[in-house]
Amino acid sequence: MLGYALTAAGCSSNSGEKPPPTIVPAGPAASPPVSVAPAGVVRPLPGRPRAALFDAGTSSLVVFSPGADARSPATVTVFAAGGGAPKAIALPGPATALAGDDRGTAYLAARGGYFQVDVAAARATRVGVGGQDGTDFTAIARRADGRLVLGSADGAVYTLGSASTVAARVKIFSRVDELAAQGDTAVVLDRAQTSVTTIDTSGAHPQQALRAGEGATTLTADPAGRVLVADTRGEGLLVFSVDPLIMRQRYPIREAPYGLAGTRTLAWVSETAANMVVGYDLATGIPVEKVRYPTVRQPDSLAFDEASGTLYVVSGVGDGVQVVDRAAVPR
Repeated sequence: MLGYALTAAGCSSNSGEKPPPTIVPAGPAASPPVSVAPAGVVRPLPGRPRAALFDAGTSSLVVFSPGADARSPATVTVFAAGGGAPKAIALPGPATALAGDDRGTAYLAARGGYFQVDVAAARATRVGVGGQDGTDFTAIARRADGRLVLGSADGAVYTLGSASTVAARVKIFSRVDELAAQGDTAVVLDRAQTSVTTIDTSGAHPQQALRAGEGATTLTADPAGRVLVADTRGEGLLVFSVDPLIMRQRYPIREAPYGLAGTRTLAWVSETAANMVVGYDLATGIPVEKVRYPTVRQPDSLAFDEASGTLYVVSGVGDGVQVVDRAAVPR
């Protein structure tokens, strides 16, 4: 079951071993100019947003934008579902990745720890992780039991035992680019190995690892217990179960799939080479396209409000936040 890039590395967490074989990581396509008006309504948001999520606890879209360079403070922008002016929250420093608890708190990975953001109060605080002042955290996820999992630029996964202490560490990756949690199982995406790996509930042991296409870039967990992966270079949507880790579906999607949002009804995938977003029904075992919408330029980040059926598409080049009401209903 192990992909060849992880076979040697998966047996040990000894950082003195040779690094695993890698490839040049894939990324989103550079989108062309918009030729069709985006569906729905577009709300302004400048900068270069990197990630977004919908927080059901506050009925808000939360968008993370890094600073102008690696040393500049990041910003979190909160859009209330009912409209109104967005709130910009300046973080105390740079950040790299976003996660949430769906109950009013957002978490952002940072050097030496993470930022905890009270979405309703528009307040951010920094939490340092003990003994990790020099660690560049590049990914973050929150498990169902509330424990945070952080990934680092040097290829380690840290499972926290409290808000600021490390309970377990696994170091077998070239870099931890993204993390997702399905229940209490953490799932790691390593773009340079184009692999997905599950970490057991203790956080101390990798379970299974699989190759993820030809150039995987993003992953997300959905409410049906699946993990979705965009194989941007290989032009496909990959669907995994996690216990055990098995690729259940692989479906061709052209035009550089990248942004993902997993929902109860559809899996949403953006096509960055075409400025499109598509909703797929995964229930039959073969993804079936149900709806398709033109988007803002560079549709890198997606989020979905289950209560209202609203899809959010965030431009990665400052062309705004697209809001599509009742998105799962064919037009």
